[in-house]
Amino acid sequence: MKKLWGGRFTKTAAQWVDDFGASIHFDQQLVEEDIEGSIAHVTMLGECGILPKEDVETIKKGLTKLLEKAKNGELSFSVAYEDIHLNIEKMLIDEIGPVGGKLHTGRSRNDQVATDMHLYLRKRVIEIIELIRQLQRVLVEKAERHVETLIPGYTHLQRAQPISFAHHLMAYVWMFERDRERFTESLKRINKSPLGAGALAGTTFPIDRHLTAKLLSFDSIYENSLDAVSDRDFIIEFLSHSSMLMMHLSRFCEELILWSSQEFQFIEIDDTFATGSSIMPQKKNPDMAELIRGKTGRVYGHLIALLTVMKGLPLAYNKDMQEDKEGMFDTVQTVIGSLKIFAGMIETMTVRVDMMEKATKQDFSNATELADYLAKKGVPFREAHEIVGKLVLTCLERGIFLMDLPLDVYRQASPLFEEDIYEALDPYNAVNRRTSAGGTGFTEVKKAIEKVKQMLEA
Repeated sequence: MKKLWGGRFTKTAAQWVDDFGASIHFDQQLVEEDIEGSIAHVTMLGECGILPKEDVETIKKGLTKLLEKAKNGELSFSVAYEDIHLNIEKMLIDEIGPVGGKLHTGRSRNDQVATDMHLYLRKRVIEIIELIRQLQRVLVEKAERHVETLIPGYTHLQRAQPISFAHHLMAYVWMFERDRERFTESLKRINKSPLGAGALAGTTFPIDRHLTAKLLSFDSIYENSLDAVSDRDFIIEFLSHSSMLMMHLSRFCEELILWSSQEFQFIEIDDTFATGSSIMPQKKNPDMAELIRGKTGRVYGHLIALLTVMKGLPLAYNKDMQEDKEGMFDTVQTVIGSLKIFAGMIETMTVRVDMMEKATKQDFSNATELADYLAKKGVPFREAHEIVGKLVLTCLERGIFLMDLPLDVYRQASPLFEEDIYEALDPYNAVNRRTSAGGTGFTEVKKAIEKVKQMLEA
């Protein structure tokens, strides 16, 4: 079958070579963006007097018909035409005749594919931003119900200090807010038009790049034609932001997996987000959380892959850059799916308040309260730290906790201890007293929740 670019060739490639070089297997996902870009391009060709009005109208009608078919899933693509651009051009010519061949006037597949990806990524990033917002709303709703639910806070995965469960959830709300900000800020670079840059050097036709940018709702154009067709920074940036978002989701998944285990029993994941075992009937596995944790590595891989592809490429376009798409498409699908699944897991999970609070009373996470108690009475904190450390050792030797130590033992350690020490040791009081800005005190957590709710409504 004759290639649309085959005029100077005397031989045709073997089928398996065509299969290896073709991108239509995956870039057909750009079909709507490719047609939208073509409609803007041919509109501009008419406005600039480059094509007759009647040709423009014929081409636009043909493209509009193809767009309708694309949205209905009625188009069939062929490896013989390599990529989405040549497939659409062939379909257009079949639809309206030879005049369809005029569509490619004043442009190249190099600026065409770059335009398609800018359009595609703009849509998907906007969708991801909204999904992050939805996840934040779910977390805030869950946090509102658990301001005074206590949970052990950990460092080194060892119990450290008791905290509000809502405070723990809100930490992730702020992580995801940074993710949302990064994606939002990246739209400035995504929403830039390369259309009209040609293969690398622009074109001799009197085109209007600003008009096509306006028609496609781009904020601006690339100022340099070489940069326009060779830039993939916007995809690398998307993959980078996606990697960070997935890292945050993965950290949270790790906690959900731990909390749902028999050892913790802090939460129960809803049946719709868990699976069983083919051999052990008692099992309930947190598979969705594990999958998100696992898919994080997949997204990291796409970032490293594209960085590696781009690191040695001279200007301008090179065939290597065909490798920019599959990782982008897969990351979009992975991130969108992960955000939806994760929001569902949080919304439906059962919080075991009794087990969380029990855990805060059967450990030494209130030891810092003793050190603070003495420090507030004038004992240098380092001395107070040593005194409390010895009291913890005494408890360990006796097989009891700090709340179980008799007052006389405390007074032997320091005469500054009084009966109110047990009030200070109560985990509820320990949490509620931490009223420094951003702390886990209940009043501070409520302030944080209200602040985020206003932010989400803005």
